Amino acid sequence: MKVNAYLRPDGRIGVRNHVVVLPAVLCANEIARRIADAVEGAVALPHAGGCTCGEDVARTERVMAGLGSHPNVAGALVLGLGCENCDSEKVAREIAERCPSKPLERLVIQEVGVSRAIREGTAILEKMVRKASGEKRAEVDLAGLTLALECGGSDATSGLAANPALGVAVDRLIAEGGSAMFSETTEAIGTAHLLARRAASGQVAERIVQTIDRAEGRMVPLLAPGEHFLTSGNVAGGLTTLEEKSLGCICKTGSAPITEVVEYGVRPRAKGLVLVDGTGFDVPSMTGMVAAGAQVVAFTTGKGSPVGYPIAPVVKITGNPGTYERLEEIIDVNAATITRGEKDVREVGEEIFREVVAVCGGKPTRSETFGFHDFSIATLAGAYAGV
Repeated sequence: MKVNAYLRPDGRIGVRNHVVVLPAVLCANEIARRIADAVEGAVALPHAGGCTCGEDVARTERVMAGLGSHPNVAGALVLGLGCENCDSEKVAREIAERCPSKPLERLVIQEVGVSRAIREGTAILEKMVRKASGEKRAEVDLAGLTLALECGGSDATSGLAANPALGVAVDRLIAEGGSAMFSETTEAIGTAHLLARRAASGQVAERIVQTIDRAEGRMVPLLAPGEHFLTSGNVAGGLTTLEEKSLGCICKTGSAPITEVVEYGVRPRAKGLVLVDGTGFDVPSMTGMVAAGAQVVAFTTGKGSPVGYPIAPVVKITGNPGTYERLEEIIDVNAATITRGEKDVREVGEEIFREVVAVCGGKPTRSETFGFHDFSIATLAGAYAGV
């Protein structure tokens, strides 16, 4: 099957053609925003990290390099402050090594000054946008597509309707030679044995169990007495136990074998279905998968969530009839037809698959129409606190 997308020199496909500003540290966020806001077609990726320590520094650098070299990105400006732990020069070098022909520049605010950084950064982005605007979509094989799987604001209908339907779409994509990623490791607690049965090898099965056990070990000490993994919205939506939430969550992965487990923001070597170890919080979870190479996100929501993403389109799906009635303007696929008994899971799964293909071909999602650009990076220090 084919899709109209941007064929990059490295053979990967992009479904969008963004020009980005990558601030290396939160102290550069405001200047990054001002540069991007001055250029139509550009977007900034502000975050709360950059001066963390240890593994979190390497994680931030890895994610920034993954986003700058992403196939949905036509050009990148790396913006450093100058005194941060995150090495902006290293980030730029990694992007250049991965994508030698991609337009790439680097500025350091403390070296050039604020006004000059804004002025020069704006000129750089204008040039990149002009070049990107001349690039054309072409018919390419769907096998180059990777779909990130996310759920947020889950309720009982998520596990009964939206997630199983998304699982059908995932199986359909993988059957076409494409790939999918799932994350939210803490929301798989209690299901490690089920996921391990689907592993493509014994080694992958062991990694699945170790990864989920590690997430549980990190999360439990952060809970106060009487606290649990469910949010108040989950409970109000009819989820009564963590097992219910986890079983509903993994439904969106379909039935394909799990071929690999990777760390947050690491690009997989294997095709097919991949587990990316990440937080259960929606936006930083998406970042881990997009930085790992996913070009599009399918996001199921029971209670409703307006979030989008700066460089990857987010296809929003709900199985809750009330949510669809109230929040139709942010929903791309109505899986509440399953809940109402009007369609079955397979029919809606096919609808999701077709919508994903259409979006990858250029159709704007509802979150893109609104201009929602939610972004954050999960650090180990804050991965389980939503930072």
